[in-house]
Amino acid sequence: MKRSYIKSICSLLALGTLFACHDLDVPVTSELTPEVFPTTDAQFVSAAGPAYVALRGNISVEYFHLQTLTTDEAIFPAKGGNWYNGAEFKDLHYHTWTKDHSTVNGNWVWLSTIIGTVNQSLSILTTNMPEGAPKKQMLAELKMVRAMAYFWMMDSFGNIPIITEYGDYTPHPNVPRSEVFKFIEGEIKAVLPDLSETVDVSTYGRPTKYLAHALLAKMYLNAEVYTGTNRYNDCIAACDAIISSGKFALEPSASYLQMFYPNNGPQMKEFIFAIPFDATATNSFPFRATNLHSRYDIPRGLVAKYKMPFTPDAAVSTLPEFYKHFNDAGDIRNKEWLTGLQFNTDGSPVLVTTTKKGYDQFYTGSDPSAPFTYQINLTPEVKLRQDVASFDVGNDELAWNMGYRNIKFFPDASSLNRNQNNDVPIFRYADALLMKAEAIQRGGSPTLGATALGLVNSLRTVRGAAAVTSLTLENVYEERIREFASEMWHRNDMIRYGKFEGKWGFKTNSDATRRIFPIPNSAMLLNRALVQNPGY
Repeated sequence: MKRSYIKSICSLLALGTLFACHDLDVPVTSELTPEVFPTTDAQFVSAAGPAYVALRGNISVEYFHLQTLTTDEAIFPAKGGNWYNGAEFKDLHYHTWTKDHSTVNGNWVWLSTIIGTVNQSLSILTTNMPEGAPKKQMLAELKMVRAMAYFWMMDSFGNIPIITEYGDYTPHPNVPRSEVFKFIEGEIKAVLPDLSETVDVSTYGRPTKYLAHALLAKMYLNAEVYTGTNRYNDCIAACDAIISSGKFALEPSASYLQMFYPNNGPQMKEFIFAIPFDATATNSFPFRATNLHSRYDIPRGLVAKYKMPFTPDAAVSTLPEFYKHFNDAGDIRNKEWLTGLQFNTDGSPVLVTTTKKGYDQFYTGSDPSAPFTYQINLTPEVKLRQDVASFDVGNDELAWNMGYRNIKFFPDASSLNRNQNNDVPIFRYADALLMKAEAIQRGGSPTLGATALGLVNSLRTVRGAAAVTSLTLENVYEERIREFASEMWHRNDMIRYGKFEGKWGFKTNSDATRRIFPIPNSAMLLNRALVQNPGY
């Protein structure tokens, strides 16, 4: 099913090479102009393609790093100097990033590219496409893509400029975060009537009414962070629009992990919206997705176990502070982690032969070159054994075995390059249930006979975890940790729960201005109307 779908969507993305990265205030340009393109139905579809290519862009690279490595969910230490990258990952962990940080800049450029590309496509299609329902739906879908980009940008950068016109080169100042919120909310509500209610192969990877409701629910759940005013009842109403539709359901334990496998796709009944990836396409779930590309996270001795064609690269691992929440023995979500001693599929231990010095670079015995065989044993703690200042755990087998590894987005061993086929879910039905539960727990009015406790238990039961008899906000937070590991929502959750200023790993910075990132210096130079965020 997925392969045939990928072939069909490729036609939509046929013109993806026509766009390039631009600052938000430098609209995307190409040889396509409203005067010369498009004129046929196929060309109308193709004209929308670059927006979806841009959406795929850097989500599994810079965006994943920004939303994950800045939290207690994951850490990316150096190994013998490798992957230090000018303190790129160290600064994310310690909350010491600056306005010149490459990951911060990469996110600004990526999100700006989506917005600029959508503006171009909207200009072309508004001018050339004949009036009617197909045009309304296509324009509505593109505006939802732009709304997602603006949401991610608002969530990450706070006060941002708003540009909706292609060819507008005038410098635009930052708009207060609360005004950006209102703009996105208005955009979504305006296009809702024109979005499809169909949930099948034909709409997979395209915005539907239910993506609109999910994005609204996420905004309303975080409204107090963004605007200073809570919107919990609005969050509940948006979740109810998804729940009452009857078009989605929780995947049972037997298929929970399959939602993230390389053959996931439109058959997954939990997916409200997912971004399709194809290993044959450029920049499709690449190596730099770290945790999301588990082939390169699994220690070297596991290559044989998982029949992988390559030796894994740098290991991103979790921290004990995060993993401690996976504490129910029957929970299927525990199986997305590699922990402890590792065994082959036949039950035999996964063994690695090296030298005593290769096993422990600080070995001081008289026979450092003597052969040494050990069983892979992943340990929970991450220790900067080689050098604290350079965020370095060392480059020996002990270092490679530090930290538990998330393999939720399990790799396709048949892929002979770094790209993968795992589609990336942005919103799942489980999120609608937990957002509603949290909104009720925070004081929103229960609806449809549901309680926060009942909603959480409905999820836990399907995942194989024991039902709980009482519920606190902290319980909901912990359930979100278990449910959405590696799905890029944890920073958003930590900020809403007031935990982003806490201590974990080696990080002690409690500066609340770190809740939003600085506007990159490169963007400030291009647009003199921008004002830097506080604290930077």
